[in-house]
Amino acid sequence: MSMEERLIDIEVKLTRQEDTVETLNQTVYRQQKKIDELEGLLLALARRLKEGDGSSAERNIENERPPHY
Repeated sequence: MSMEERLIDIEVKLTRQEDTVETLNQTVYRQQKKIDELEGLLLALARRLKEGDGSSAERNIENERPPHY
């Protein structure tokens, strides 16, 4: 293998690696955006449960009538 062929091979490998790294960066970015969105939704849900009207939190399921009554 000549020096020029080796250099071309190295350049091709480097280009492929750069493309792979860019693809991975985009994937990580999208995943982080989704994680941030889900964390926001989770915090909002936790806040709603904490602030709830109290009736659903204090409801005793054992004394509740089944829906077919």
